[in-house]
Amino acid sequence: MRFAINHIAAPKLPLADFFAMTRRLGATEVEIRNDIPDVLGSMDPAHVRAEAERQGVTILSINALYPFNVWSGDLPARAVAMADYARAAGAKALVMCPLNDGTPVSFDDLVAALVAMRPILAERGLTGLVEPLGFPVSSLRKKATAIEAIEAAGGEGVYKLMHDTFHHHLAGETEFFPEWTGLVHISGVSDPAVAVEDMLDAHRVLVDGTDRLENLAQVRVLLEAGYDGPFSFEPFAAEIHDLADPEAALQDSIDFVTTEVSCSSLEEVRDASA
Repeated sequence: MRFAINHIAAPKLPLADFFAMTRRLGATEVEIRNDIPDVLGSMDPAHVRAEAERQGVTILSINALYPFNVWSGDLPARAVAMADYARAAGAKALVMCPLNDGTPVSFDDLVAALVAMRPILAERGLTGLVEPLGFPVSSLRKKATAIEAIEAAGGEGVYKLMHDTFHHHLAGETEFFPEWTGLVHISGVSDPAVAVEDMLDAHRVLVDGTDRLENLAQVRVLLEAGYDGPFSFEPFAAEIHDLADPEAALQDSIDFVTTEVSCSSLEEVRDASA
């Protein structure tokens, strides 16, 4: 498995320290953000690129353009500015999240937004990672709908899916699209009291044995179906952000996921040869 680290996993670390921690964890791929912490709004992209090159880190994405499916107001200008920043910083992709406030957005508007965004990405050599959000109030919950819209927009080759294990579970999805998947976000929910329909970003922790989202099952399905990209840790819970040693916690989660997936693969081999 290839692991990546989203800066939200250790948002109190300055960028250089975050890159260094990622390398010590055995990973070379990262995601930077425009919120927590706001790298885009606080650092020159040339400095970000130089630091990544110095430490041997690849910036997979900037997370995230929101709400990408409502192409009005200042969104077009923000999209161009973020794409320019991504290119200058050496990032490979932009994460694109849909409106998530209970307001419906039509399929035609979704397609129109993808059509408008397509040349902005293509001219800068970027991939758009479309991330359906599984919340009940989300205007785009299903990956199948995202694929249909991408095809309607002629966006093959420019757009890929973000498979987020949290949102996959919340949306009750059963379909996997490894051939469309450009990146996977992994996080767990351990709180036994919260109902699935009430789960929020604040509940998202690192994956361990108490996980309720079936992360391990999702990872296995994706790997067995041919997905060979990175799995990026994206926990939002304050209890993770406040850890005195986020590196140790991330190492524990990496070890847990790696061991469990490997053990599962060995058992399947033994069962097949029995």
